[in-house]
Amino acid sequence: MSEMIKESSLLDVQNLHIKFDISKPFIHRLLNGAEKTYVHAVRGIDFSVRRGETFSLVGESGCGKSTVARLLSGLYEPTDGTISYEGTVLADATREQRQHIRRRCQMIFQDPFASLNPRWKVERIIAEPLVLFGLIKNREEGKKRVGQLLEQVGLAASDMEKFPHEFSGGQRQRISIARALAGEPEFLVCDEPTSALDVSVQAQVLNLMKDLQDELGLTYLFISHDMSVVSHFSDRVGIMYLGRLVEVGTVEEVFNRPRHPYTRMLMDAIPSMDVIHKERTPVTGEVPNPISPPPGCAFNPRCAFATDQCRQASPQAQNISDTQQVACHHPLAVD
Repeated sequence: MSEMIKESSLLDVQNLHIKFDISKPFIHRLLNGAEKTYVHAVRGIDFSVRRGETFSLVGESGCGKSTVARLLSGLYEPTDGTISYEGTVLADATREQRQHIRRRCQMIFQDPFASLNPRWKVERIIAEPLVLFGLIKNREEGKKRVGQLLEQVGLAASDMEKFPHEFSGGQRQRISIARALAGEPEFLVCDEPTSALDVSVQAQVLNLMKDLQDELGLTYLFISHDMSVVSHFSDRVGIMYLGRLVEVGTVEEVFNRPRHPYTRMLMDAIPSMDVIHKERTPVTGEVPNPISPPPGCAFNPRCAFATDQCRQASPQAQNISDTQQVACHHPLAVD
């Protein structure tokens, strides 16, 4: 979906692929004459994230959205395709450029307890990026900056003397956000940052992230499976299914005028307080095995509108409007 990339893009992703070797041991394959087995977690996706916006990736578990987050943060190397940050292709970047991008692009993980070192005090956890990027000259300066970061995320400066286990889940996620902000980033990859939290705490953390975005001019890539959270937090949305982007558009377009059957299925499953007696269509069927996906459109076994064309040929993305694209042979009509 590279046609939708704008000149103001902070991040551009083109034809991104990654596969993982899940083969059995060599001896087993040799004795049984078996070949290597790969799972294609991401299958050639294109999207862009414009400066200052929140772009969300949504889909069922196993669709590849968290893998995309790890690719963008450098935890995984893509099998194919390009990731460009401010026009610099990461694979071609010099060491200095990589260091700059590494500082300007940070990640907030899903589990705030697993992502914090339990043996370190909060001061050391948040100060680590400050030391790594050379942003402080001595410990005294570091303590002052850590205190400022803690207060910025709604905690007390004195909390730097505590360990992660002394905090609640929401407080630990605030510490994770403070650590991400320590390097003065402009782009944050948020991998389901509120899914492990209670609903009331989710709202507090999301409001904090929104305030920080307005205050610091941050750009977010937000990964989630919660459509209600995405609808209130995002500017644009990409719907993923089995490693592919099936629809991209603004929140208004995707939520009010979905054109892909899978998107419509997700929308219909959201409870509504506005229409009490509206019939809801639950998300039916199961995601196919990613090791051996069905031919053609991967969604065709679950799609009520599937035709022989859908079972034979994989659909290409097509423009529905200037801001909306859908990868479907038979896009749904707008009501």
